[in-house]
This record gives sequence, C-alpha cells and structure tokens, in this order.
Amino acid sequence: MSSGTAVTPAWLSEPMRLLAAAHAAGRMPHALLLHAAAGRGGEWLAIWTAELVLCKARTQPRPCGSCPGCLRAREMRHPDLLAVGLPEESQQIRIDEVRALGAELQLTSHEGGYKVAIIAPADALNRFAANALLKTLEEPPARTLLVLVAAQPSRLPATLRSRCQRIAVPSPSRAQALAWLEGSRGPGPWSAVLDLIGEAPFAAAELDPAAVARLCEETRRLLEEMRSGTADPVTTAERWARSELALRLACVENWLTERIRRGLGAATDATELGASAHSRSPDSVMNTRRLFASLEGARELKAALATPINRALALESVLRSMRA
Repeated sequence: MSSGTAVTPAWLSEPMRLLAAAHAAGRMPHALLLHAAAGRGGEWLAIWTAELVLCKARTQPRPCGSCPGCLRAREMRHPDLLAVGLPEESQQIRIDEVRALGAELQLTSHEGGYKVAIIAPADALNRFAANALLKTLEEPPARTLLVLVAAQPSRLPATLRSRCQRIAVPSPSRAQALAWLEGSRGPGPWSAVLDLIGEAPFAAAELDPAAVARLCEETRRLLEEMRSGTADPVTTAERWARSELALRLACVENWLTERIRRGLGAATDATELGASAHSRSPDSVMNTRRLFASLEGARELKAALATPINRALALESVLRSMRA
C-alpha cells in the first residue's frame, strides 16, 4: 500500500478540504470509513489523511508534504502508521491481523502524536475480524485514527459502520482522470485504458497503456475470427487463461456490448418488430440472445477469477457461445 504519487487528484479536493478543516478545528473523528470504488483513490486519500495527522509542520491546515512525518507516511514507513490488507492468496482479512493491530494501537506512539491504522479493503474483513475491530472502535485509545477503505460498505456490520464517520469518495470526470494520469505517469493513450476498465485512474496507473492497447487490438481481432469460425476456442482459451485474463475479459465485455447496442439500435429503428431474436444489424450474424448469454458468461467468469476455477475451461465455454 502506497500513495504512489504526490500529484493531487482533483476529484478528491472536497474530501481533503473537509478532513483538513476537521483536523484544524480539533474535530478529527477516531474512525473514518472511506466509501470508494476500486481504483478511484480511496487508499490514496487514506494515506493523505495519515500525512495530515502525522505532519510535523503544524503551521498550516494541510500536510506540508515535505517534512519527515509526511514523507515517511507517504512511503508507509512511519513508525506510527499501521496497515492491514489482504494476505497473499487470500480473499479475507482474518481475526489474527485485526487482533495484532488492536494490540499495537494500545501502545504509546513513537513520536508522541497520533497513531494511524489503515484497513483496506475493509469490506474484506470476515465476520470474526469485524467483531474484533468493533471492540477497538468501542474503546479507542486516545489520539488514534482508524481509516477504513471499502468499495462495498454494506458488507460491514451496521454496528461497525455506525462508529465511523463516512466519507464518500466521488468518481472522477474523464478530464480529471486524464489530467491526473498524465501528471503522474506522463502522456499515453490513457483514454483508451479508461474505456476498457472504467473511470478508475489509480487502477489505470498500474498498467502500461501501450501494452493495453496492443492486447485489446489482438483480443478484438481474435473475437472477430471466433465469430466467423476461423479461430480455435480451445487454443485461444488456454493461451488467454495464462495471460492478463481480467483485461481480456474486459475487452470481451466491450466487444459484446458494442454488438448488442448495434443490434438493439437497428431493431428500434425498424418499422416492424417480429418475434425473431436475431439482431437486424447488417454487420452481425450473431443471435441477440446469444450475445446477451455470452456477455453474462464473460461477466460471471470475471467475477470468479479470484476463486479456484478452471479458467481455460470456463473461458472456452464463453468463446464457443460467440461462434456464429
């Protein structure tokens, strides 16, 4: 976990203003719940908040960004900054991690100020871990700040949510996302990357935009060949399952969605709608119901990538459904 860049995301300016004002007025809560969709800066804002309370320059309302406190917090090296995330090859944060965190928060801070703990993704806390965290929230040590980052806060117990001040992290506009990506990563076909993964600039920043463009071009070409019956679904599925499958499935979703829209658009413009389920788009030979079924299959596979499934076999089924 790291802020990764000092470039300020414009769409986070209002949450930052609110947090800075609360800190300056001595009203910083002991627990924050940042509701942030994946890739939109929730963890960045959490680390910025840690900088805010750990900053050594007390003369300004916002973190200075250059003192030892800010620099070490940004790099997640501050002795009074703790972090809990998903263990490797796990989909849950377990009770042991939360108990260890609670014990550490009970200790005196190294520098005599705040102790900060960031839990991300907090919606990955299992039931026992959430209950253990609740005990810490019920009796928080003095000058302690817990920052929870969650894309789905509803997965957390209501008793836990009620003890946190909730801040919604807004979605960036396309212009804001592109400006941040170019400022932090430099020029590139970022708009094409966002077209693929959605308005998630922090997720986009982890990718090579040129490599993504090449992968999408190859994927779309093979999908056209699959539709015409000239590509082998078995060979293609085996190769895709070993390389960037999540990105390829996003390409598949976009490709299918485009064709569904074409078919539905053509059907809407028709003067008579018959009972046929076939798209009226002249460049499509695929059945509309089959398109929807393929799209559903692709989305189900994408959602199941973190589970121990046979990826190649599941992908082969999706590709076979696309053949004309």
